[in-house]
Amino acid sequence: MREFDLSTVKWRKSSHSDDNGGNCVEVAEDFPGVVPVRDSKAGDGGPVIGVSASAWSAFIGAVKNARFTDA
Repeated sequence: MREFDLSTVKWRKSSHSDDNGGNCVEVAEDFPGVVPVRDSKAGDGGPVIGVSASAWSAFIGAVKNARFTDA
C-alpha cells in the first residue's frame, strides 16, 4: 500500500455542495496515478481513499453521461 503526505493538500469539492460543507466528497490533485477522495464532513481527520486515476476518470465520465439512475 502506498502512503501519501496529505498535510499540504488543497482539497476541492463540487460547487453544488451545501453551504455547511456537507453532502459531498472532496478530491485532491497532483498525485500521479491516484485521486485521493474523502467525505467533506469528515475534514482533515477523516479517512481518505485512493482511487486510480483511470477508475476516477471512468466514474466521472459515467456521471457526466447520466449512466447512473435511481433504483
